[in-house]
Amino acid sequence: MAAGYGKRMRHLTDTIPKPMVALHNKPLIDHVLDRLQDVSIDCAVVNLHYQADVLEDHLRARQSPEIIFSDERDGLLDTGGGANKALPHFSDQPFLVHNSDSVWIEGPGSNLARLLKAWDGDKMDCLMLLALSVTSLGYNGRGDFFMSRNGTLRRCKFNEVVPFVFTGVSIVHPRLFHNSPDGAFSMNALWDQAIAAGRLYGIRHEGTWMHIGTPEALQLAEEQLTFV
Repeated sequence: MAAGYGKRMRHLTDTIPKPMVALHNKPLIDHVLDRLQDVSIDCAVVNLHYQADVLEDHLRARQSPEIIFSDERDGLLDTGGGANKALPHFSDQPFLVHNSDSVWIEGPGSNLARLLKAWDGDKMDCLMLLALSVTSLGYNGRGDFFMSRNGTLRRCKFNEVVPFVFTGVSIVHPRLFHNSPDGAFSMNALWDQAIAAGRLYGIRHEGTWMHIGTPEALQLAEEQLTFV
């Protein structure tokens, strides 16, 4: 997911899209694509809107994974609409969704490998990678989800604090988009449907998750990576 405006990252995103902002001398999008390559994902669909030419020119130089562009230059489609537009590229098979501003320092083993291994399409419509909010960098809030012992998720209730925050990384089955609206819409509506059906699951992220949403978070991440 690489089409957003990156408004909270201005001035850094005045002339480049947010996925091209450098973290530890490497664009955010390359941190993500390198991690996908590490778990043998050989094709990535990247959506484009803001400063699309800059991102497209950069990614055309990559050899692996293969890059397919989902063009949203004519109108930004939000998270749900962007994924819905890209569905034809996935041959009705489950696919990984990864925000371009989601990076981390691994704990024991690969978080993406654990996520892929945990996927069970018979009982899941979506499987989220969730981080502990209290140890996450660049996140300030009451958490997003409560996770039961069997891995099913529910939303944070009003005036409730829950342990887990969504990392922006998930596995999704195309059936989640059945009867979804046309045009721009948020994934939140589809997640609520999956929660109601008992088919939204999560696993815990191991390591230090970093949401690069502001220049301040970028600086904190730089400091973290200096000692890795």
